[in-house]
Amino acid sequence: MTTTQPTSLDHLNAPDRADIQELTSRIYAYQRGQEDEDRFKHYRLTRGVYGQRQIGVHMFRTKIPFGHLTPDQLIALADISERFTNGRLHITTRQNIQLHYVKLNDSPAIWQALSEAGMTAREACGNTVRNLTASPLAGVDPDEPFDVSPYVYAAFAYFLRNPICQEMGRKIKPAFSSSEKDSAFTYFHDFGFIPRIRNGEKGFKVVLGGGLGAVAMIAPTAYEFLPADKIIPFMEATLRVFDRYGEREKRMKARLKYLLADLGLERLLELVEAEMAAVAHQTYPIDESIVPRLGQVPADNFPPAEPLHPGLYAEWLKTNVLEQKQGGYRAVAIRVPLGNLEAEQTRLLAGLIKEFASDDVRLSVQQGLVLRYVPPTALPHLFNGLYALNLGLPGYDTTADITACPGTDTCALGVTNSTGLAQELEALVRDEFPELVTENDIRIKISGCMNGCGQHMAANIGFHGSSIRVGQRIAPAMQVVVGGGVAPDGRGFVAEKIIKVPTRRIPQVVRDLFADYQTHANDGEYYNDYALRQGKRYFYDLLKPLGDTTEITDEEFFDWGQDHDYRQEIGVGECAGVSLDVVGAILNDASNKVIAAGRSVEGEAWADAVYHAYSAFITAAKALLLAEDLKCNTHIGILNDFAAHFGDRFPEAMPFPDLVLRINKQPATPEFATEYLAAARAFVSKTIQTREAQLSKVVIGEYYKA
Repeated sequence: MTTTQPTSLDHLNAPDRADIQELTSRIYAYQRGQEDEDRFKHYRLTRGVYGQRQIGVHMFRTKIPFGHLTPDQLIALADISERFTNGRLHITTRQNIQLHYVKLNDSPAIWQALSEAGMTAREACGNTVRNLTASPLAGVDPDEPFDVSPYVYAAFAYFLRNPICQEMGRKIKPAFSSSEKDSAFTYFHDFGFIPRIRNGEKGFKVVLGGGLGAVAMIAPTAYEFLPADKIIPFMEATLRVFDRYGEREKRMKARLKYLLADLGLERLLELVEAEMAAVAHQTYPIDESIVPRLGQVPADNFPPAEPLHPGLYAEWLKTNVLEQKQGGYRAVAIRVPLGNLEAEQTRLLAGLIKEFASDDVRLSVQQGLVLRYVPPTALPHLFNGLYALNLGLPGYDTTADITACPGTDTCALGVTNSTGLAQELEALVRDEFPELVTENDIRIKISGCMNGCGQHMAANIGFHGSSIRVGQRIAPAMQVVVGGGVAPDGRGFVAEKIIKVPTRRIPQVVRDLFADYQTHANDGEYYNDYALRQGKRYFYDLLKPLGDTTEITDEEFFDWGQDHDYRQEIGVGECAGVSLDVVGAILNDASNKVIAAGRSVEGEAWADAVYHAYSAFITAAKALLLAEDLKCNTHIGILNDFAAHFGDRFPEAMPFPDLVLRINKQPATPEFATEYLAAARAFVSKTIQTREAQLSKVVIGEYYKA
């Protein structure tokens, strides 16, 4: 196999150039058996290359902070998809673009094309700070106290390639809302920021440690008000604590929400406060001029035009068009069914945007797009262009706009077909409940498994993929959940699991839930308040007949889009990392971290140097512990266990926790960084000598698993 060679990289910035060169060389080494498969998997995940359900191809994920794109970047993505993939862009619920059916050998060339268009895939997957999401209306939201966009971008830039978040126990997901209405769903994120102004000072309400997935948790409030120049130091200190105390061996327990549950908010914040002494910046003012460029904003002088479909246009104006806080302009949301855009469709869409809107386009967590600075006289022209591209659908972010992850279409973790069900339910709403096309009291979200990429636990009515055994056969099923999402007043809800139902019966589930709400809810009662009032048992009794499989038809053993019996084919997901089984390779990692620390010292990046050196200590100690079959599931555990088991062999490094944890006792001055690196270099050198003196021993560990 040959790797698609990027053309000359001299015109790219140095970090991108280094990333592309490294990716190319690592692919080369892996394909020639010079690198362990699981080790390489851990690496490629942090470069956006994720295993797909289909053998021999990959999903490639970009990292697009707060979903900001320009029309030219959309065109670049369309060109990339046509050249290297199946010609389709998929908009995710985290304001990213995913490409499917990518050959591993093409990924360096894709990276180059992204870099040339001002985008990246660095840390789009893996145990990193993932994409930072934000309300798609940030900057134009009439309810916002100030534009959070520059703060999101500054945080993205600060943590990109930052050594403190390259090898954490699990991923970290931050979100920024534009207002108290929490349209960014901050309450289920690891970090959530809601803008506030107090006595003329800008700041944020901060929530911490939320999450969806199999065990959903609402993020508690860490600060009612944190000054804006403190949010990046707070994030850095918290990441350091998570890196040191977070679970690593048990993947399902390795998220920040579980560390918060174990320690409690008060203790976690105490550790964060203690860590603040060592972060690179005690304050980090953010330049608000780093906002997306608008390009040429069209003048409001378009000639009159008749909409191609007056009825749809009237609904579209009601559901997809919002007056901006900048008077005289409109934000226009584009509903993209299943989040899928074809390449040529995307290029034509980019042309419409250039003609009728600004260059500041935002992807949304509803898998759509939001255009900004559209003049009122341009609206019928824009609608007609969108209608011709099959993108003029009304009902953005209403009951008719159903969110769904790719499910079994491409995801190795998919249990059932979420996209086929979403299409069925969108048709049901449109045909049987047309009044709901313009209503947003109930939102429906679907995930193909329990992991929550479709955000089903944040839906008023949600579903996640499952199965039911009926005799000797297995029927595809959906777990029904009720009562999640964000209320109009900003309250966040996590849905309650109700009952498991064969997936072919889900349309009837939706009919029954709609009818029940319309019949029994009080006037103006929000759906989640109704769900709380009725209680979980009420909904179980309502849907219990549909969960009864005593009489089940042959067709109900078919998943949506299938004409044969359901086959449960669950692969191994790659949402976190993987395992590595050679102690020598781990020690090589420690050596590389020492080298990285040395380079940081040369570049006077003192904080980076200190953290690279810290990682070298931890990695080398872990290697020797694994060589003696000792488990290593947290950094703090490694420090204590190494002291207990190797104290007599490394007396110069004792007490080992005190030696290493000097990192959180003082700032990263040039003097400390130089001395700390020297200690790490000496320690790693001795661990390598110790290992070489032992007999060769292969250890199956969990170093890269979490």
